[in-house]
Formats: sequence, C-alpha cells, structure tokens
Amino acid sequence: MKYFKKFLFVVKIFVFLFVVFVFGNVSLYLYAYITPKIDINSNSSIVFYDNENNSFFESSSDNRWVPISDISDYVIDATVATEDKNFYIHKGFDFLRIAKAMYVNFKNGNISQGASTISQQYIKNLYLTFDKTWDRKIEEAFLTLELETHYSKNEILEGYLNSINYGSGQYGIENASKYYFNKSASKLSLAEASILVGIPKNPSLYNPISNLEKSKERQKIVLNSMLEEGYITEEELDIAFNTDLVFYGQDDPEAVLSINYYKDAVLQELQSISSIPDSLIKSGGLHVYTNLDVGAQKKMENIIMEEMDGQTDYQVASIAVEPGSGKVIALIGGTNYNLSEFNRVTQAKRQVGSTFKPILYYAALENGFTASSTFTSEATTFNMDNGKTYSPKNYGEKYGNRDITLATAIAYSDNIYAVKTHLFLGENVLVDTAKRMGIEKSLQANASLALGTEEISMLDFSNAYNTLANYGVKNDVYLINKVTDNDGNVLYEHKFEEESVLNKRDVFILNELLSNTYNYDFVDYSSPTMLTISNLLTKKYAVKSGSTNTDYWAVGYNPDMLVMVWNGYDDNRDTSSSQSKITKRIWARTIESLLEDKEASWYDIPTGITASLVNPISGQLTENGKKTLLFYIKGTEPNVNSNAFNDLFLN
Repeated sequence: MKYFKKFLFVVKIFVFLFVVFVFGNVSLYLYAYITPKIDINSNSSIVFYDNENNSFFESSSDNRWVPISDISDYVIDATVATEDKNFYIHKGFDFLRIAKAMYVNFKNGNISQGASTISQQYIKNLYLTFDKTWDRKIEEAFLTLELETHYSKNEILEGYLNSINYGSGQYGIENASKYYFNKSASKLSLAEASILVGIPKNPSLYNPISNLEKSKERQKIVLNSMLEEGYITEEELDIAFNTDLVFYGQDDPEAVLSINYYKDAVLQELQSISSIPDSLIKSGGLHVYTNLDVGAQKKMENIIMEEMDGQTDYQVASIAVEPGSGKVIALIGGTNYNLSEFNRVTQAKRQVGSTFKPILYYAALENGFTASSTFTSEATTFNMDNGKTYSPKNYGEKYGNRDITLATAIAYSDNIYAVKTHLFLGENVLVDTAKRMGIEKSLQANASLALGTEEISMLDFSNAYNTLANYGVKNDVYLINKVTDNDGNVLYEHKFEEESVLNKRDVFILNELLSNTYNYDFVDYSSPTMLTISNLLTKKYAVKSGSTNTDYWAVGYNPDMLVMVWNGYDDNRDTSSSQSKITKRIWARTIESLLEDKEASWYDIPTGITASLVNPISGQLTENGKKTLLFYIKGTEPNVNSNAFNDLFLN
C-alpha cells in the first residue's frame, strides 16, 4: 500500500507536468497564430551598397530566389536528411533531438551536438545572428513558432534554401549552383547536390574548391544520412560519391572575392548599432550604405595576390582609411576567402610590435623631447620596481653603443631607446596617450608595452594611427554610412564627430620623423627600417614597420590615405626575416596605387615650428659630414640651445 501511494503520487506529478506542457504549447502556438504574419521573402533580403550606391552584396537577390519547385529533389532530400530529418513532423522544435543532444553534450563535457531545426536556422539567418543573448534566443523561439504557424513546410524550406551560406560569398542554392557548377539548382545531380548541402555546416572548411578532401568527407556524411532515411540506395550512394566533379568556381569574372571580407566586417559593425530595432526581422529587409571603394578593394586584392604569390598558410590583413573622414574604403581579412572566412582585420588580435612606438614618441614630444633628444643605444638590463629585470634587445642585436637621437631611434626602431623613453615618462603616460588617440582596448601599463607586446585588433589600432594621419584630430574609423528599411526609413545614419586630442606641432614633428624611416641620410651603423622599399615611393609618407617573432606590420599615411598591413600565421608560428619584405612591399605598392591619381600632399607647417640642418645620429649642428633637416618647436632647436633636453629633464 505504501509503494502504491508513492507510485500514484509520481503518476499524478507526471500527469500534472504533461497537462502543463500541453497547455503551455497550445497557448504558445495560439499566441503565434494571432500575431502578424512574418514577411519572409523581404526579410531574407539584405543589400549592401558601395560608396557609389551600387550594390555589391545581396543575401537573397530577387533574380536568384527560386521556388522550391525549381530546386532539385536531391537538394531537398539531402537537406532534410542531414539537417532536420523530422522536419515534416515537428512544429518548429525537435524535442527528442534536443534531449538527445543535451545528453550527449553532458556525457562528453562539451557542446559537440546541436539540435536546431531548419525552421530555427532560418530564423537565425533572418536575424543575421545579431547576438547570442538569452533575450535574443527567447525571441527567436517565439519567431520560430510564428514561422511554423503561418507558413507551410515547403514555404519554410524554400526560404531556408534561398538564404543560407554556401561559402565563397554565395547565399542561396541558386547562387551556389551557378557559382560551383554553372547550372541552375533544378539541374543538380545527386553528386553535386550532396556536395553543396554539406557546405553550410562550415562554409570555409567544406568549400570544394579550396578543400576538396574535407568536402568529400562531408559529402559522405550527407549521402549516408540520405541512405539512412531511405531517400537513396546504397548503389546510388556509391555512384554519387565516386563521381568526378568539375567545379566551375566563378560567378562574375569581374568579381572581387575579397569583398566578402569587407561584407563580413560590415555585418560585424551592424551588430553593434543599437538604433537598429529588435523588430528588425519584421521591418522588411535592410539596405546598408557603406564606404567601400570597389576600385580600391580590387587594387589591394591584386597587389596582395601578387606579393603573397599563392601562399595559403601565411596570412595577411590590410585596411585603407581616408584620414579626414575615417571612412574605411578597402579591407582584406585574409589570404583567400575560400580557404578561410576568419577576418583578421576585425576578429584577430595580434601583437603590434614597433608600430606602437609612434604613440610613445608622440607622448615624448608632448612632454618636452625633441628630434635631437638622446639616449645611449646599448645592451641594457632594466631593474624594475617589482624586483624583476627586463632585458629587451634590438633587432639583430645592433646597437650604436653611443648616444643617438630620437630621430635615429625612430628610423632604426631602436628598442633600448624606446624602453628608456617609456620608463622615463612613466608607464601610465603611454596607456593614457593610446586611449586618447582612440584605442579602445584596455592596455596594461608595463615596461614591454613600448615595444608593442599588447594584442590589439587592426580595426581598433587603426583609430590611433588615423588620429596621427588626421593631424591630431580623432574621428573613429567606420564602414557604414546609413541603414534603411525597404520603405526608405532611415534606421541609422553615421554621425560624423571629430575632436582635437593632440598638439598639432608635436604631430607635425612626429610625422616628419616617421618620414625618415626610408631616408638614406640616416644610414650609419644601421639602416632605416623601410629603406628597402624607398624606390617604390613617389610621395612623402609617415611610415613605421613592426615585428615580433610571429608578426610583421607596416603602417603608413599622408593626409590623403592611411594603409595598414599585417602578415603572420594563425597558429602563431614564427615568421622568417625574409617575409618582412612582403609586408613592406604590400604597404608601399598599395598606398601608391590608391593615390596614383592624386597630387602629392603633406601637412602644413604649423606656427611655432622651425627647422635645422643637423647630424641625424648625434642631433648636433655640423659644418662637415652628413646633414638632414629636422623640425623643432621654436626655442628647442640645437642652434638656440644644444642642451635643451638636459636642461629640461636632468638639471
């Protein structure tokens, strides 16, 4: 009797929970039924425009949207079998699959299995995966119910197949079919369909053009899923898997593949715009007007392809910005978008090396240093306040073993001079200056910061350099000008704001000093770091190179253009010294190409600035020997007070 009561109690609890579950589901679906119908055809459309208002990306272009009746049955069957075998049975959520996935993930101790249905995935596509907060997930769940309530399964599947990412910038089955096989989606064979259906799981990894081996592995999974669900026979599986396919691999012969990196960067910026309403999915699509200059993008892409010479593992990132406006006009986030969609401009954080030094040296000039201020260049061990020591080295362990000027330290990228300057000013000065220039990342004040040991994204780093290129006026770099809905209602418009954050005279002196990194007058016990590409330059630039064991950088500008270039390996493999030439050549050729139709320009000399012909290494006036023109704030030049630095800091 005792056990019977317990059993009865358990049954009552089960019945209660079952009733609650049924009632809850009925209520949710009733709520979904009375809500307005989602317009899925317009929602799946997002159009990006370049700086001349020409579209360069459409997530579901009208002329490539095909009805489900014009899609091969092989594609439909393969998609359902692989992605959601109970698609025609469930009402948006596969609860048995969810339970199984939860069990497997709990057992393995990681999230190795997902349980999203085709309907859920379609909703995420419509949302552009804006974020992964719980609020968004709950809203996505409600929208999935609405989708299932208002549309038939075939309508949902049609929208899904016309909007998912098939790699290489191809969204939708018709675009993918034309790109990979040069045929309509209705004509796809089982072998071709099973290849395409395998791609969306990981568009970079399973791209058949760039990674056929992995694509074939994924195809086998797709075909086995179709076999298990009874869509094909074992003989059909073998024939399809062993069919040799020819990949067409192009859409528009004038297409710029690297534009996909720009497109992805735009999507990332779009996610950060708070004025885009939560009801975006119901607004009828988006029109995004960007700063992309397709001609500039093409030039950058061609130069990178030529200089990288077919390398795949060795990666590249580059960005071009108009300093006066902050507009990003071109952006490339990797060597080959087909091989990797990871955007190294926006997503990667790398040590920036000596390209961080201009920020330090601006702070030094602001605090009384001049172009002739000297420190001794020699192997040095610094005793830190925490009891530890720090022993930085110059590249190739080249030292002057004598006093050298700030001008020479910049031209040679002398690490000892940089650390001495950094510690002399105080470690927090560099942190504060970097923040003032526009770097958003929180930087740690330590001795090695002067040598660029912090990992910063290129997009974030470009804000600081753009402030220098814009003569000390900060205006954050950006890609999106305006966002509207299908009715032309403006959802967002970039608000141009600028703030003068640096002293114009100090910026001018720094920019002049950075133009000596390819100046033959500085050849002495060492050579300027950018000397090897001086023959490629026809205009005057402020430019700085940087390197770590794993990274190479080149960053330079004039009033009209800022270009940043990075090279390295994603797995942080060491680079070779010869590879630095690639980075420097990409930078030089890119900025020259982008400015080939512009007259040479440079910064106007501000009031209160004078110049002297001095020995660039010692910083002293000399009647004989090498001389170069260095700039000073009036009253600090050598002919007025050759000991200005010592008088200011050491007496």
